[in-house]
Amino acid sequence: MLDVSRTTDTILMVRPYDFGFNEETGVDNEFQTHPDMSEEEVNEKANQEFQAMVDRLRAEGVTVLVLEKPVTPYAKTPDAIFPNNWFSTEHDGTLITYPMAAMNRRHERRPEDVEKLLKANGYRIRNVLHVGELDETERFLEGTGSMIIDHRAEVVYAARSQRCNEEQFDNFIRLRFFEQGIMFDTQSSTGSPIYHTNVMMSIGDKYAVICLDCIVKPDERAKVKESLEKEFEVIDISMEQMEKHFCGNILQVNSAGGRHLIVMSRRAFKGFTEDQIKRLEQYGKILPMDLDVIETVGGGSARCMMAEIFSEKK
Repeated sequence: MLDVSRTTDTILMVRPYDFGFNEETGVDNEFQTHPDMSEEEVNEKANQEFQAMVDRLRAEGVTVLVLEKPVTPYAKTPDAIFPNNWFSTEHDGTLITYPMAAMNRRHERRPEDVEKLLKANGYRIRNVLHVGELDETERFLEGTGSMIIDHRAEVVYAARSQRCNEEQFDNFIRLRFFEQGIMFDTQSSTGSPIYHTNVMMSIGDKYAVICLDCIVKPDERAKVKESLEKEFEVIDISMEQMEKHFCGNILQVNSAGGRHLIVMSRRAFKGFTEDQIKRLEQYGKILPMDLDVIETVGGGSARCMMAEIFSEKK
């Protein structure tokens, strides 16, 4: 087992310069809803929610790096606010980019700009890798949206879906020399696969929140539960908590002083039971964020908005 952190005190967020309902991702993201506001109102409100979240995290001592709108002409990217789907970082200074399913989401990938931002803030980037082919059109793997990575135990969890190809997942495990990859089939209340693993599952330093009910096969459900219980206190959430409240889409981060913080939306906070909140509070201060428009229109919540930076400082 590696002596590395499961959590970080630095995250990267992307300002939602084009935010809106994404027709391309709406095909398999059941969490998206058409807004009853104009595009301008949606984008304005999303930017307000985004900035309030950045300000709150910084006030709590978290380092937040913000990637701004590209200065050169660019294609419209309504989901750019969710950067953890297209890149991740590793403790050894590796920046990894991933093949995205939706065509307009492929335009979000800006590895050079991310590398420049990280280096400008003193973070060391030693390698830049891309999983799969640069122009991949069939085998997708959408970063830490598709995968929940336990860096310390070297175990990676993933729900099979159009956005999480099994062959590409195995490719990632081999590429990064992880000990084990655990894949499983999921099903929402409507019978469709959960589009991203990180809406039904989250791990912190010593806890795991997961909707076990959505894992279809009993043997796979048992395997996931057994694996998690070796490392974490498992907090099981219901289908309703996952689908209506985004209770699975949360993230533990650290302050610069080492305090644990658990970031979630206000909707998720209200969705947890009183007992679950008490259990979570053992592992950090809970930070509820008002993300109503971002969640409703974008179909993603607090965790999707934060790309963890594990790279060391120079």
